[in-house]
Amino acid sequence: MTNRYILTIAGLLLAANTFSQALPTDGPLTLRPVLQQLGERLLKHKTGSIVAINPANGEILCLATNTPQGSDVRQAIGKPNAPGSTFKTAQALTLLSEGIITPSTTVECHSGITDGAIKVGCHQHRSPLDLKEALAQSCNTWFLTTFASMINDDFMYASRDEAITTWRSYMQSMGLGGPMHIDIPGEQGGLLAGADYLNRRYKDGWDGKTIWWAGMGQGDVTCTPLQLCNLAVTIANRGWFFVPHIHKDTQNQRYLTKRQTKVALETYAPVVEGMRLAVEHGTATSIKASYPICGKTGTIENPGEDHSAFIGFAPMKEPKIAVCVYIEHGGFGADLAAPIAGLIIESYLKGKLSSKSETIATRLEKKAL
Repeated sequence: MTNRYILTIAGLLLAANTFSQALPTDGPLTLRPVLQQLGERLLKHKTGSIVAINPANGEILCLATNTPQGSDVRQAIGKPNAPGSTFKTAQALTLLSEGIITPSTTVECHSGITDGAIKVGCHQHRSPLDLKEALAQSCNTWFLTTFASMINDDFMYASRDEAITTWRSYMQSMGLGGPMHIDIPGEQGGLLAGADYLNRRYKDGWDGKTIWWAGMGQGDVTCTPLQLCNLAVTIANRGWFFVPHIHKDTQNQRYLTKRQTKVALETYAPVVEGMRLAVEHGTATSIKASYPICGKTGTIENPGEDHSAFIGFAPMKEPKIAVCVYIEHGGFGADLAAPIAGLIIESYLKGKLSSKSETIATRLEKKAL
């Protein structure tokens, strides 16, 4: 195997009379062969993608995908889905930056929240929780109520339109909501509900509770796995990123220009700590390691089995890799996406999997969905 990991361009005709899209083959790529092979192995019998990026330079280290028709890069860059609880990291950064919350803001949660006929469940955890523990335990109630409070804040914002426009501007600065213009064709942007969209959709009016599902990464918000991995990059770097790219030694300034998010610098510390606590004693304890991993699980409700998602980076300080795993109908994020991400991180940081991790990899490889 050479360090130019070349994938054969497939000529597989899909039902919609389109072709599955393979990765570029023109020139040396940034992909790491060992990671790419491991990612493809772990995705066997599943539909989903694994994206890994070097936070220091935006180079894509792994872009593994699988569908019932075979590998298709559009699964990672051209198929937006609800991000689920992975999106709570971006919510926390926005709410902190706007002063809607502080790290010590607490919210009561007793198995969920009810508003009229609507009940949103939450798993069992102690209550109340502050921000860090809300991230660690992935509390739906915490993020629904705080997001709604931002949209309904009549003191901070002159209108709901202004509130949602402000919210959206933060998200866009983190690389969400639109194509980042990576160097692979077929990229799609996803959805970030804006004022025009919401005013068209909800003809009778809307407020924070109408759209509160976005607080936990459901409803009027979708992202690609590539965008979610880049979100992890922005957190790993505490506020900046390079546009992800797959061609080695590019001279295109688009991929060599550092981009800053709109997020206030001081807000990253509590969010990073919350992601660290998620691995220490929260929803991602299955990937605890000798090196500090920061992560956030996501379980995405949809018809059929839930989707399984995870974003994270390691080490906590001076991070070397950021990862997103998104498995359709994979169930809880903690049960499938997180362990897969843990193996990708270990392989990159350690150079190989331990015998224990190899056993886990074999089990996950055989898991069919």
